[in-house]
Amino acid sequence: MSGAAKSSEPKSPHRLTVVTLDEESIGRGNPDQEHERAIAIFDILEDNSFTVPGREGPYALTLGLVESKLAFVIKREDGEAVMTHLLSLTPFRRVIRDYEMICESYYNAIRTASPTQIEAIDMGRRGLHNEASDLLRQRLEGKVDLDHDTARRLFTLVFALHWKA
Repeated sequence: MSGAAKSSEPKSPHRLTVVTLDEESIGRGNPDQEHERAIAIFDILEDNSFTVPGREGPYALTLGLVESKLAFVIKREDGEAVMTHLLSLTPFRRVIRDYEMICESYYNAIRTASPTQIEAIDMGRRGLHNEASDLLRQRLEGKVDLDHDTARRLFTLVFALHWKA
């Protein structure tokens, strides 16, 4: 498995200390995509709030795909299995498609558009990202408790899954 990173600071037990992408199910992206994945993992590990109700943390998370579903394989930091939760990606299809289009517009605008146009596109991109993170939190409700920023960063990794196709 690649994409693993580990936090070095002792913090709250209600957090992720390891995040890994299952390379066998996700595949590798181009260098820019791999960089985006690495940044998202780094950001998650720097600051997150993640709790499996009734189960002690800190946690290690492996994200992958199982039969077109998003797999959250959650273990305690010491390797003890906590749970595997499969999420249908169907509710995310529209927001992923829209987010991909707006990101493409944003990257194209950076080269040619005015700062005002770039800012307007970026506001739309952030709005979609927030919508997707809210959807992720809703879909995980009762299984995993996470804050808004952690959900945003995890959506970045969920969005990265479409790069395999």
